[in-house]
Amino acid sequence: MLLRINKDNPEERKIRHVVEVLEKEGVIIYPTDTVYGLGCDIFCPKSIEKICRIRNWNISKAYFTIICKDIAQLSKYTKPLDNRIFKIIKKNSPGPFTFVLKSGNEIPKIFKNRRKTVGIRIPDNNIAQSIIEKLGRPILSISLKSDDEITEYFTDPSEIFDDFQKIVDIVIDGGMGKNIPSAVIDCSEGSVEILREGEIELEY
Repeated sequence: MLLRINKDNPEERKIRHVVEVLEKEGVIIYPTDTVYGLGCDIFCPKSIEKICRIRNWNISKAYFTIICKDIAQLSKYTKPLDNRIFKIIKKNSPGPFTFVLKSGNEIPKIFKNRRKTVGIRIPDNNIAQSIIEKLGRPILSISLKSDDEITEYFTDPSEIFDDFQKIVDIVIDGGMGKNIPSAVIDCSEGSVEILREGEIELEY
């Protein structure tokens, strides 16, 4: 199903439909403030396993990212943040950054890797934010990579639908996506290490 949602003012009825699909172990493709992503409810292991099959990932070795609404929700799924890291996240969120943090006790077991870390994003995107708010908990985020030699990520929702309509439950059309993924910032050891540069620089 291709579902067009207003990127500036997401329709509540459509957001509610997306959430109902997620609650029934559905898999969606949705826009963020960077690239389009594969997503599901983080508390649905079957959906996470399906996404790993789509991306040809070994689930036992995968490093997952979750999308949160705000810092308050982020804090539920991580170890307590020290003051410096908290201020950096607050200053740069919502925005195109993935912060690698120590995972807390509330994180589902399937997310627990050898480093005991998780990537967390607070995107500046009304559609993603509305889905999380209605669901009441974070959703998984895995960048939708393309096999194209020039364009690394899918950007056109119509093309995404053509390729994935038989694989996922909903493709959300929230406008053209970008071709630059989020920056990845490792803060898990209390310091700040940029693992991947993004569209904009981190503010300290």
